Amino acid sequence: MTSLPIKSNIRGEIKGFLQLAVPLASAQVAQSATGFVDSIMMGHLGAEILAAGGLAALTFQMFLGVVSGVVMGVSPLVAEAFGAGHKKRVGLIARQGMVLSIILSIPTMLMVGGFDSLMGKLGQSPTTITLANQYLDIILWGFFPALGFAMLRGVLSGISQAAPVMIIVIGGTFINILGNYILGFGKFGLPRMELAGLGLSSAVSLWLMFLAVVFYIMAHKKLQTYRIFADLCRFRPQIQLPVRLPMIRKLVGIGVPMAIAIAFEFGLFVVVTYLMGVLGTDVLAAHQIVLQTIVIIFMVPLGMSYATTARVGQWLGQQNIISAKNSGYVSISMAAIFMAFTGVVLFTYPEQIISLYVDVNNPENANIVKIATSILTVAAFVQVFDGVQKTTMGALYGLQDTRIPMLLNIAVFWGVGLTTGYLLGFQFGLGGVGLWIGQSIGVTVASGVFMWRFRKLTGNFNLIKQKSKI
Repeated sequence: MTSLPIKSNIRGEIKGFLQLAVPLASAQVAQSATGFVDSIMMGHLGAEILAAGGLAALTFQMFLGVVSGVVMGVSPLVAEAFGAGHKKRVGLIARQGMVLSIILSIPTMLMVGGFDSLMGKLGQSPTTITLANQYLDIILWGFFPALGFAMLRGVLSGISQAAPVMIIVIGGTFINILGNYILGFGKFGLPRMELAGLGLSSAVSLWLMFLAVVFYIMAHKKLQTYRIFADLCRFRPQIQLPVRLPMIRKLVGIGVPMAIAIAFEFGLFVVVTYLMGVLGTDVLAAHQIVLQTIVIIFMVPLGMSYATTARVGQWLGQQNIISAKNSGYVSISMAAIFMAFTGVVLFTYPEQIISLYVDVNNPENANIVKIATSILTVAAFVQVFDGVQKTTMGALYGLQDTRIPMLLNIAVFWGVGLTTGYLLGFQFGLGGVGLWIGQSIGVTVASGVFMWRFRKLTGNFNLIKQKSKI
């Protein structure tokens, strides 16, 4: 297994960061490509299907993202244990993460299955609810493997074994895209299932990716030394729970604030999406076009944030705060550079991007194109801040600091972002563009407060040592 040097330098940090960030970011982009391709296919199936299907996919991702936050508490803990050279502890953390994944999946699947009853209360049309439910009722069966895969990805990144994740995700994404085309449009003699077909293909691909990563961990000789799946199938609470309970508490203590932070960040975009639906089908469709594009781009700093959590956590395991600080700033800087480039692309080529989803030359789509172009302009200017806030959050997680960032998240994304967006969109008549301006302001403020928090913690090692105690 890859081990950390005693000291770090900027060049070494860049190299170590890229070895994790490239496969993790690539895996995130490949995985999000499913939603991207789904949106393109939905657009070719009709504007109503695009609006409803995009809403359903976002709803599923919201549940998955929030619950994943709980089990992703394994990542900073595994990274710390790996940095300190504690192999048995790595296996213990991973096994508890798997138990949590199983426990959390059951009630969440029930909520996803019954979410259609809430859609009507959120102002969605009967047609949108009916179509969205076709997708949700099927893809919910892919929730557990998706959650388990997210947890095991955190384990592998924590021990600097991210490359297999990328390969597995790319393979799963290819299968998903092919399945979407065959089942969604009814190719090779199969019935045309439309949204139901897209949901079925996605669920199958999620199971295949989960099983692939489990097989890889069990077959890899060096990974076998961590005993990640040891005794998992013989779980006996009356015997094993006293040994595992402290780790469960630690995982939940770190993971729940992460989940709440994700809920409020993700929840902002979900609420904005539902508000877009209140403004009309054209506004919602335009929003989905921009949102799916931004989601694809955002996967890169998200993958970078996972790498940042691992690198900072590994240095924390060695009690090396200077290297942890350098690692955080290297990650933040590289994310800012990448996102600045994407901002330029969004601002320069809006029509070409929109044309991936709808026919820009069709007069029926003229209003959608106009709205989407304006929203893309807003999104272009906030890209740098979005990258900075996400990787800085990853650095804080690497220091096992999750509770204060959670509170900052609530204040910034809802107190600032949603409030401003609602006022601009509905009170000042800016519609969908106003909602995007508001949430962009929230993202910008978040980047500043998270940077302040990271600087404060890395300037006081005693605070960090208190957080890492079990």
